[in-house]
Amino acid sequence: QVQLVESGGGLVQPGGSLRLSCAGSGIIVSIYDMGWYRQAPGNQRELVANISRGATINYADSVKGRFTISRDTAKNTVYLQMNSLKPEDTAVYFCTATSITTRVYWGRGTQVTVSS
Repeated sequence: QVQLVESGGGLVQPGGSLRLSCAGSGIIVSIYDMGWYRQAPGNQRELVANISRGATINYADSVKGRFTISRDTAKNTVYLQMNSLKPEDTAVYFCTATSITTRVYWGRGTQVTVSS
């Protein structure tokens, strides 16, 4: 059974940092395309960053230069380091894993709130 468990969300002031973690079980994250999405209230879910099985990385324009996605194969975990956070980064952040057959798995999400 595939499970993706996100952690690391919370309340942070503007300009602060958080690191989100996505621990995979039932899959090997290094052979999946892994991604982070977010959804703010009233908005559609949007891609934040992804890292392919070949280590190609993409970021949404809104987070380029501030967020970094990485993968630790020993821990079977994907991270999203978020710096210089802004109120508009407030959302529920979801981890995804896409198999070579394009099956997509989702985590349950972790809340990130950026507010003073």
